[in-house]
Amino acid sequence: MEYRIEHDTFGEIKVPADKLWGAQTQRSLQNFKIGGEKMPIGIIRAFAHLKKSAAIASHSHGNISEAKMKAISAAAEEVIAGQLDDHFPLVVWQTGSGTQSNMNMNEVLAYRGNQLLEEWGEEDRLHPNDDVNKSQSSNDTFPTALHVAGVLAVENELIPALDKLKETFGKKSEEFMDIIKIGRTHLQDATPLTLGQEISGWHRMLEKTEKMISDSVDSMKELAIGGTAVGTGLNAPAGFGDKVAEEISKAVGIEFTSAINKFHSLTSYDEVVYVHGAIKALAADIMKIANDVRWLASGPRSGIGEITIPENEPGSSIMPGKVNPTQSEAITMVVAQIMGNDATIGFAASQGNFELNVFKPVIIYNFLQSVTLLSDAMISFNDNCAIGIEPNREVIDNHVKNSLMLVTALNPHIGYENAAKIAKAAHAAGSTLKEAALKTGLLTEEQFDEYVDPSKMIGNS
Repeated sequence: MEYRIEHDTFGEIKVPADKLWGAQTQRSLQNFKIGGEKMPIGIIRAFAHLKKSAAIASHSHGNISEAKMKAISAAAEEVIAGQLDDHFPLVVWQTGSGTQSNMNMNEVLAYRGNQLLEEWGEEDRLHPNDDVNKSQSSNDTFPTALHVAGVLAVENELIPALDKLKETFGKKSEEFMDIIKIGRTHLQDATPLTLGQEISGWHRMLEKTEKMISDSVDSMKELAIGGTAVGTGLNAPAGFGDKVAEEISKAVGIEFTSAINKFHSLTSYDEVVYVHGAIKALAADIMKIANDVRWLASGPRSGIGEITIPENEPGSSIMPGKVNPTQSEAITMVVAQIMGNDATIGFAASQGNFELNVFKPVIIYNFLQSVTLLSDAMISFNDNCAIGIEPNREVIDNHVKNSLMLVTALNPHIGYENAAKIAKAAHAAGSTLKEAALKTGLLTEEQFDEYVDPSKMIGNS
């Protein structure tokens, strides 16, 4: 492998000749050989938006030349377009402020920007600290990129995936609203409802958690930029943070603002905890929905079997013809991961000391993983399972006819204790409710048929 010599304040170091990064990135590669979890590409893209916006702000304040501003911007656009992904190799497990990832971006943009300046015949040359990092610190750039990456992931990935699944359940609820089935509480038979009503509960879960997520994510639209090292804004001109936030907003189409208190934004991740908590609420609902689906589809001969779901692949290496609810299994595993991520984020966010939190990389890694996994899983669950849910009317009707809990409709007419005697007698004798009721002499056949009518027991909600 061919190398070139780069230097920083520690001295000289060899860097692969075909890479755009510099000395500080190379030192991080050598000093943090920990795991394989790379800094998420979402935060790399967000950093590029930030550096371009900062270059525009610096130029507007007269602090860098137009040529330098254009070179930084052009190099950043290449990062945003995914053309330079191979030049961001750093792992999550590095300095807790994310300084090395900030410098990785500074070095790549400076090196690539200098190539462009040379191509353009310009004499200016970029320095990673003095120009690309102008008026900035890792302590305010990383949390800024973190917030931008998090908001973009939620609004561009998670919400559209959620909408897709929500729409499917909305349609299924309407389609199956007239199919009366037996309800279940405590995993035991309960009074009837319709399959459409049952699915409407799933639909409403997604409606409510979507609003929780959308409302909470607004708190992440305040950015730390302009705070520099400790929140005082040292070495940044007045209004720099506001200008950077304005430029980021233009670039991504989402309105961001510079945080009103930078001492908070450098050391606290309460907004991220809040948003991920709403994501966890969605995950909790997804767990319930996926479990309902696999219970209702269980069988095909010995389970509940009230719905059918698509058969996507063989389910056993030993049992021929077996098919499993694999989409439910996949998405519930994702939920388990998100629950763990939430614990990590909450703990990491609690570890701010004085003016800085130094758990930033692990916070954004887990946050973006949760968003990506849940988004992908909801789309997969929708496309490969939910849209194919169909009722098994024969099984549903049989369960309704055999249910003992229809006796609840008799409570207002013969009282709870008499109704319970009928249910217990029917269960003990293996008879129908009607047969047991008529034996008591408490009801005529006509009265039983009038009172115990499942279509009158499903309400209007």
